Amino acid sequence: MGISSGAALAAGVTIVLGASLWPSLPRTLGSWTLVLMAFGGGLCVTLLIYGLSRSEGGTRMALMLLAGIAVNALAGAGLGFLSVMATDEQLRSLQFWLLGSLGGARWSAVLLVAAAVLAACVAARSLAAPLNAIALGEAQAALLGVDVERIKRRAIVVTAVAVGAVTATTGIIGFIGLIAPHWVRMVAGPDHRVVLPASALLGAALVLCADTVARTAMAPAELPLGVLTAFIGVPMFLWMLRRFRGRI
Repeated sequence: MGISSGAALAAGVTIVLGASLWPSLPRTLGSWTLVLMAFGGGLCVTLLIYGLSRSEGGTRMALMLLAGIAVNALAGAGLGFLSVMATDEQLRSLQFWLLGSLGGARWSAVLLVAAAVLAACVAARSLAAPLNAIALGEAQAALLGVDVERIKRRAIVVTAVAVGAVTATTGIIGFIGLIAPHWVRMVAGPDHRVVLPASALLGAALVLCADTVARTAMAPAELPLGVLTAFIGVPMFLWMLRRFRGRI
């Protein structure tokens, strides 16, 4: 939906322009500056996309996807512009957000990320049953007493909090969020009470395996994690679309 791109753009603005735009911000927030700005950027982009996808009939998912694509393109252009303006040192920091890596993660940020992800997981668990009803169709879910628009808003907020918090510390690591849920659905079926927690565990396992390969394949150099997950994830996702298009 563009959440990770928004977080990366906010981080890029902070890295390249932060000293001139907000000179007192690093002194106020210290080492949390970049993490909090990236997290805020992800949330702001989420609100923007949600606002653009609203219509008289409620939230339209097709509009949300199109708005996400547009915001992704705009964030990419912004990051490219910042890359031109950046110094060599700033460009190295910016590259971390563009390519994604666990190398820059610090234990000082674990508390914030863990709290945000734990809250999102608890909230997602409460959404499992309504999402099962919505999977039957929005009209059928409404007949079953599900407030579809409220559930959509809650799901968007939960996603924004989790993705914003993780991206704020790792940069953009793509395709894990697409591959893991589809694998789980193929094996365990569409029940969100299983899909949500299993996708989180499988996604974490995939990132751990990819990070291990990224750190060891070309040691002592380290491959950017986001690049590796894209190289692996894109062909795999296209294969799944082709092989299981009737079930996805």
